[in-house]
Amino acid sequence: MKTFRLAFLGFGNVGRALAQLFLDKQAELRDKHQIEFVVTGIATGHHGAAINPEGLDIEAALVAAKSRQDLSVFSKVALPQNEVDFARRCGADVLFESIPVNYRSGQPALDALRASLEQGMHVITANKGPVIHGYEELNRLAADRGKKFFFEATVMDGAPIFSLFREALPGANLKSFCGVLNSTTNMILSLMEYGNTFEQAVAHCQEIGIAETNPDGDIDGWDAAIKTALLVTVLMGYPIKPDQVDRTGIRKITLQEVLMAEQSCKRWKLICKAERQGDQVFASVKPELVTPDMPVYHVEGTSSYIQFETDVLGQLSIMESDPGPHTTAYGMFADFLNAVRS
Repeated sequence: MKTFRLAFLGFGNVGRALAQLFLDKQAELRDKHQIEFVVTGIATGHHGAAINPEGLDIEAALVAAKSRQDLSVFSKVALPQNEVDFARRCGADVLFESIPVNYRSGQPALDALRASLEQGMHVITANKGPVIHGYEELNRLAADRGKKFFFEATVMDGAPIFSLFREALPGANLKSFCGVLNSTTNMILSLMEYGNTFEQAVAHCQEIGIAETNPDGDIDGWDAAIKTALLVTVLMGYPIKPDQVDRTGIRKITLQEVLMAEQSCKRWKLICKAERQGDQVFASVKPELVTPDMPVYHVEGTSSYIQFETDVLGQLSIMESDPGPHTTAYGMFADFLNAVRS
């Protein structure tokens, strides 16, 4: 039986869902995988942090976090000064990171993940920022330390995208991909098909928690662009940044345009694309009209879809329906098992 010390950098909806998943799977981990765990650290953005080398009461911490209580009362050592200090002092074997994304620099998550790897931890993140801005460095650092740097939950939550190519498709070369990768814009466009104005659709997405108070990252295509750049960088071996993706959001699509498209049996979708042409890769995020003969036409609400074209299998598609924090948490949980079992 192997015991792993876990730390959670970020304990919002995803972090809490992941902690609950570990509790739900505790017996299965022990019986099927001979794995036990103890949580030695939790850090939040607004409700304090706690470190206990002997192990925190994770169930009590979940109750406190859900009620927005300060977690510092659970700490048995001096409180960390920031994310990097937490990474260095949490004493974990595996760090799970799910703090808010910084599209432009990946900070402060990037420095925290770097510090965690330097401390000899496996690092698992749901944060696109540090992956796109530090992929090569973090991957190299993990390899040098004999550890894993995994990030399945950064694109399509728990759907197996990166692990599919890493484990199941050896020798397959990705030629192109196309899909809907931003659930918020897809929901907005779906709501507009029912007669909601753009503003009403955005407000509804904010009410149900899939759009931020400032939804510009989704509406203007930045979230889709960083996911596209991440896929190109990791799966196609062609490092690019989000601002190198030809990007147009959905802000200018009117209700009249959506309803006219529907009358013509077409739908607007924010389409993410990348294609290898010679020794270059061209990537874009743009609204496009799609027709019923295209699989992406049938992607409803918050669902996501991607179609890959490889040199050996032709076209291969993955669709994820109605994701949420629980599916993102599963992506991180799967990364944990793949990291520690390997």
